Amino acid sequence: MHRTFNVSIPPSCTGPLIDQLQAMPDVIGLSVERGTSLKPAGDVLILQVLNRGTDDVLQCIATRCQGQPFSIATSELASLIDPSNHYRIEKDYDEAIWEEMEAGLRHNGRLTPNYIALMGIGGMIAAVGLVSEPAPQAVSFVAAAVLAPGFDPLAKVSLGITNRRAHLVLYGIRNSLLGYLTLIIVAGLSFWLMQLTGATTVHEFTSNPEIESLSNPGTKQYMLSLGGALAGAIIVASYRDSFIAGAMMALASIHSAAMIGVSIAASDWGNAWQGTERFGVDVLVVLISCYAVFGLKQRFVHRRQPIV
Repeated sequence: MHRTFNVSIPPSCTGPLIDQLQAMPDVIGLSVERGTSLKPAGDVLILQVLNRGTDDVLQCIATRCQGQPFSIATSELASLIDPSNHYRIEKDYDEAIWEEMEAGLRHNGRLTPNYIALMGIGGMIAAVGLVSEPAPQAVSFVAAAVLAPGFDPLAKVSLGITNRRAHLVLYGIRNSLLGYLTLIIVAGLSFWLMQLTGATTVHEFTSNPEIESLSNPGTKQYMLSLGGALAGAIIVASYRDSFIAGAMMALASIHSAAMIGVSIAASDWGNAWQGTERFGVDVLVVLISCYAVFGLKQRFVHRRQPIV
């Protein structure tokens, strides 16, 4: 989608910045409201910008207003109609800017009660799947992957490494550890409760075919995880957050983490270790895939550091 930028800048920057922005072919619309911004005080520029020009526009604003107070609010345009620029609009591409990627990952992977609750619920549902027949098991694994926001904090780690932003790396690691620890604990407690009520047994867990698949994955399983990880990275980089559930369905990180919790509750230390190995592989695949995709986006698309 194309972008609208609402930019509040000091009056001293307005004239020179307008001259630069008007010369950019990817700036389709430009309006000026002088003296209307109260915080930060100054003028307001309203721009309609093609995706391919967003990084140049942001770099221009940051350079021109360096050392002075300014703010930028971005939003997506449902459509952009300009007959004289129809060809350029038609050929625009789909890329998220670094700031939007950070905002999306911050929102979906922030350490909040909602995030922790969803990770825990994902663990509970995945635990049910680990002791179920194939049909309800498939439903459980898909539901757990859709509900548990386990991809975003891992992607945040890779994004922080790509852009050399230590706080993103630290927050991503912290949120991932606490989120998946919650999932593991709730999965174990769920299995314990099912045992207590007679809904399942340790044998039903250890003899489930999916446990063998998770314990001894083959090339097909690894390819599925790699495809999911790469797709997830591209989804984040192209601002298609509504499709991230598809990437999580291809990964085994949610139900392999649940396998750790259930195995511990069942005192099955062999399967606990196997689940840890599979979980570690999937996490590593996500981190490497995201780093590769974000690195390519930096080299060939954005070619700039985030403004803040």
